[in-house]
Amino acid sequence: MDLLKIALLQIAPCGMLNENLEKGIEYCRKAKEKGADIALFPEMWSCGYDIYEKSADALTAEAIAKDSDFLRTFSRLAKELNMAIGVTLLEKCESAPQSQSAPRNSLVLFDRYGERRLVYAKVHTCDFGAERNLTPGDDFYVTDLDTACGIVKVGAMICYDREFPESARILMLKGAELILVPNACPMEINRLAQLRGRAYENMTAIATCNYPETVPDCNGRSSVFDGVAYLPETAVSRDTCILMADGKEGIYTAELNLRSLRSYRASEVHGNAYRHPKKYEILTDTAVDEPFVRADRRD
Repeated sequence: MDLLKIALLQIAPCGMLNENLEKGIEYCRKAKEKGADIALFPEMWSCGYDIYEKSADALTAEAIAKDSDFLRTFSRLAKELNMAIGVTLLEKCESAPQSQSAPRNSLVLFDRYGERRLVYAKVHTCDFGAERNLTPGDDFYVTDLDTACGIVKVGAMICYDREFPESARILMLKGAELILVPNACPMEINRLAQLRGRAYENMTAIATCNYPETVPDCNGRSSVFDGVAYLPETAVSRDTCILMADGKEGIYTAELNLRSLRSYRASEVHGNAYRHPKKYEILTDTAVDEPFVRADRRD
């Protein structure tokens, strides 16, 4: 079996944590009924990305821990359904000192046995807006996810991470075959082009789950790009988009052909094939004067 079925839960939040939990459970069950191997939520599902006009203290009070009932429920549900679940939350930052305990914008990936395989906190927080009150993540991670198709190497980035090519590049270098991307913003032509580009240049599948158009500042358009631009039997490139949702609430599914992706990665010229890393040192040289950088950025 080489077809990995991904379900994007393009659903609107309810307003309260317990209501979001119940709706999340309902839609995970529906995703399983559709044969999903992985179900992915939009960004910060625990609170429905309701962080605007809230103080730092209010956000900290609303954050939930990795051992919360909310996450334990999804762990049990993943095991019950024999389906991986990527659930998102405003996460209590337990490892930081009390003076630096602002919460994180996180994704937790449970495998089909209910085991926590990945915890990723958004590295590129939107510090030009409400996310300036959050703690950025420290790194990008890839895990071996046990699925009905065997082991799949899965990583994650969240929304604004998409706008930095380094995010997907690092995940590719760490072996990611599939990148999960929870999202909460309008997915217009340029942002969709970023996802297409990240998939193409890294030969990596990218699955993005957004909120539907009924949610303010969102428009659905959840997507899956499989990263395979050429097939052996064709002389021209193909469209790597295998799923593009409309704006309506619902579950949108796509089947990722792992055999095709792995064969393509083994023979094509993108990704890590012909890189020259020693020539890219300026990318990490903090002493270099950087043009066009806003003065209010956070290092």
